Amino acid sequence: LRRRNFLCLLAVAAALAAPPAPNPKKPRLVLAIVIDQFRYDYLLRFRDDYHSGLARLLDGGAVFTDAHFLHAATVTAVGHATFLTGATPSESGIIGNEWYDRSSGQTVTSVSDPDTKAVGGVPGAAGASPRRLLVSTLGDELKMSTPGSRVIGVSIKDRGAILPSGHMADGAYWYDPDSNHWITSSYYRAELPPWVKSLNDEKTFQRYVGAKWLPVDARDESAQPFCTMLSGTAVRYCGSLEATPWGNEMIEEFAERALVNEDLGHHAGVDLLTVSFSSNDYVGHDVGPDDPAIRDLSIRTDRLLGKLFDAVEQRVGAGNTLIVLGSDHGVAPMPEVNQARHMPGGRLSAERVRKAIADALTQRFGPGDWLLPSGSDMLYLNLKLVASLNLDSAAVERAAAAAARAQDHIARVYTSEDLRTGNVQQDAIGRAFSVQYYAPRSGNLFILPEPYYTFYASMAFHGTPYDYDTHVPVMFLGPGIKPGTYPGRIAPNDIAPTLAAMLGVAQPSGCIGRVLSEMMQ
Repeated sequence: LRRRNFLCLLAVAAALAAPPAPNPKKPRLVLAIVIDQFRYDYLLRFRDDYHSGLARLLDGGAVFTDAHFLHAATVTAVGHATFLTGATPSESGIIGNEWYDRSSGQTVTSVSDPDTKAVGGVPGAAGASPRRLLVSTLGDELKMSTPGSRVIGVSIKDRGAILPSGHMADGAYWYDPDSNHWITSSYYRAELPPWVKSLNDEKTFQRYVGAKWLPVDARDESAQPFCTMLSGTAVRYCGSLEATPWGNEMIEEFAERALVNEDLGHHAGVDLLTVSFSSNDYVGHDVGPDDPAIRDLSIRTDRLLGKLFDAVEQRVGAGNTLIVLGSDHGVAPMPEVNQARHMPGGRLSAERVRKAIADALTQRFGPGDWLLPSGSDMLYLNLKLVASLNLDSAAVERAAAAAARAQDHIARVYTSEDLRTGNVQQDAIGRAFSVQYYAPRSGNLFILPEPYYTFYASMAFHGTPYDYDTHVPVMFLGPGIKPGTYPGRIAPNDIAPTLAAMLGVAQPSGCIGRVLSEMMQ
């Protein structure tokens, strides 16, 4: 026994004397990718078709299989704001793609900014900025911690480029279909950099004039196309360049140009490149998640990611880039597809619900314009009318909520008073609406249809706290990452604090996520 104790003491002493294990080296570049409207199950359904970028992440990265957003409004702006802030809408102030602004009496977008102008597109067009985002991003914390860092964001959508890259980004660029130019905003700079001007001068969009979107495994031009850029034919018109795989190709090409011309990965601090692939969302709305075009676009996205990863490795060097990939939301099946499968689902009339609410308020409190301009699931009461009649706003909200609940296929209705006071069910959906609410911007009435029902008349849509909208991929690859499959429940809010911990910078100011230490070497 005495000998055993002596050996134990020797082992402890040796452990204490041993030098600490070296920390994994910091990357020179963080490549943060969002695939817009990419459900987690696309990784499973099309796994055998992935042989490039997604395959590298799945085979050699840390793959979190049960990542769900915490908020209720699973839409593009909110998901992109969450990605590198770790904040919920209640902290970030980004409560939707757009909302009614009571101070101006106008509907505003998540990135609209009347004090800016577009740079590089139609002269005099409105600009955009991250000023409505109330919290810092990972890029902001990088810039404040290490002034040598450089941050660039790119997407077809302005919000997809602006919200992940943050307030202090060196540039955010998006595509303007009116001018067919890549543009930015006067918030960032007075004119486009020469390399962006050069790319615009190449008129790359002309490659796709009259093009047909053929399946990736088509043998020849005789294959049936998914759509065409020629209108007036028997084949479905694609509608816009954004709603084709070529939109993603243009994003990837821009990202490669940014990599080279901004010399990313070669500055004194860690650089950050945020890339949001938008075409998956445009196509998904048009055809729904069960259409063969989604498989085809997913395969093409896998190949584009592989191309981008190769370019990054060639430019920055092997083992010097930390990659994180996520999505901003999922999507529900087309109601018509669900009905054919004998599943629940259908299309609801937003106007019918609004009319029922307005009629109920008129009957109880008197005539007036009770509802202000708004979307279908977050309604704003005319509070000036409420005040002029000396009414209690909470009582008016309750009456409006009762009228909404009486409509077919409405699962829940919350009022702003409910969310301010915590009068919600203590389940995932109740909590999702609680963290969605930001009083200075949110509406008075929050309406949730039953699963698979939507207020949209013709497209597939998302925007609910149901699993098909909240469940998204989260994958990491690079230095300091322990490859494997991680089945524990996480949230995309955990991405930002994890990256902050790995880079040795402060967590973003509104971050509520945790560090995913289980995957860190």
